[in-house]
Amino acid sequence: MLKIVRNFVLFFSAAILLAACQQGGGSGKKSKTLDNTKKAGFVKCGVSQGLPGFSNADASGNWTGIDVDVCRAVAAAVLGDSEKVKYFPLSAKERFTALTSGEIDVLSRNTTWTLSRDADIGLTFVGVNFYDGQGFMVRKNSGINSVKDFKDGISACTNIGTTTELNMRDFFNSRNIKYEPVAFEKADEVVAAYDAGRCDTYTTDKSGLAAQRTKMKNPDEHKVLPETISKEPLGPVVRQGDSVWEDIVRWSLNTMIEAEEYGINSSNADSMTSSDNPQIKRLVGAEGELGAAFGLDNEWSLRIIKQVGNYGESYKKHIADTGILPKRGPNELWTKGGILYVPPAR
Repeated sequence: MLKIVRNFVLFFSAAILLAACQQGGGSGKKSKTLDNTKKAGFVKCGVSQGLPGFSNADASGNWTGIDVDVCRAVAAAVLGDSEKVKYFPLSAKERFTALTSGEIDVLSRNTTWTLSRDADIGLTFVGVNFYDGQGFMVRKNSGINSVKDFKDGISACTNIGTTTELNMRDFFNSRNIKYEPVAFEKADEVVAAYDAGRCDTYTTDKSGLAAQRTKMKNPDEHKVLPETISKEPLGPVVRQGDSVWEDIVRWSLNTMIEAEEYGINSSNADSMTSSDNPQIKRLVGAEGELGAAFGLDNEWSLRIIKQVGNYGESYKKHIADTGILPKRGPNELWTKGGILYVPPAR
């Protein structure tokens, strides 16, 4: 009888210990990526090799764009300083290997969320920071005003290793149009080839077409056709297997989007700590203990808003005010006719 009681006590004690570990909040959760980031003192962020509005470096090597701001938000949350980011320019072909191998810890590089990428190669998409679709650019003097004007023998410039390349193939094959693909690994090579007249059309995400047009010798000589041939939800990506880091990156982006919804921005964030709205108070860390879920302090989200801004501020600065895409379209908040919608921070 004593042996049975002793075994029951041991079993019950083990069950309590297990439950405590599972429910212990941030103190019971571990993240190898978070630990390594804190030790290194910077976030390792994979970006494009230069796409204005999204991730682009100036002559001094300073990176800006809405994709860059995602990594800056993560740095503000976990390191207290949005400038503590090391950027790794990556081609479309090498971006996923760099992430799965550990060379980077966040890929924020105009990357399309697809089933195969999310489920098949050890990646996790944590949100969408730009809803896009693939299109075509042509020269204004080409006589082409619609994809309906495409004829057999048309040549098309694009990037290797992208959904763009696959969508282009599906598009032309489904219409029985014989075409000549002209593909390159680097985006600047694609732009240069099209600008030099090596192909009749240039295809990629429409945001990319608008951004890359600014790099051409005579931007006004080119136009983007009206048709959109695909869905391209673009967003940040992390490695599978580190749920805490995944949550940190996801909610860093969500914080920027929800802050815009509640009218919290980089200028007024401090004053919002005294708001009567409980949701606003949670977003600026004045109520609740949301940071504990990630092993962070309670001002992680306030730092993101103060140092990086909300999503609307980021879009305006990098995309609208630069003339790339002045109208937000589907990237407007759901409350204003767009589809930008995130779960509540509570």
